Amino acid sequence: MRHRKKGKILDRKKESREALLRSLATSIVIYEKIKTTKAKAKAVKPLVEKLITTAKKNDLTARRKLLTVLYHKKAVNKALEVLGPRYKERKGGYLRIINLGRRQGDGAEIVQIEFV
Repeated sequence: MRHRKKGKILDRKKESREALLRSLATSIVIYEKIKTTKAKAKAVKPLVEKLITTAKKNDLTARRKLLTVLYHKKAVNKALEVLGPRYKERKGGYLRIINLGRRQGDGAEIVQIEFV
């Protein structure tokens, strides 16, 4: 039974789904905005917001937690040095999702996810 189970499966097995979300989170931190499908954006948004909340602490424990999720050290450094101080006073809601329309090939909803 799936009572109270959270999260989207995104038509993938567990390992590839986690790799996809980690990759999207790394890209969002590095580039600060990306275009993706609506389902993927909604799935990665809570992950990135938790990462930014962790980055606001800016200590060794926060760095190690970010290194377990983000793929590149460049992304970890940016989260700690740029994004953490930028959102120091903000309680949450670091990302926004903007609808862009539908993809030509399969009609999937395309959105842009970016930092506020």
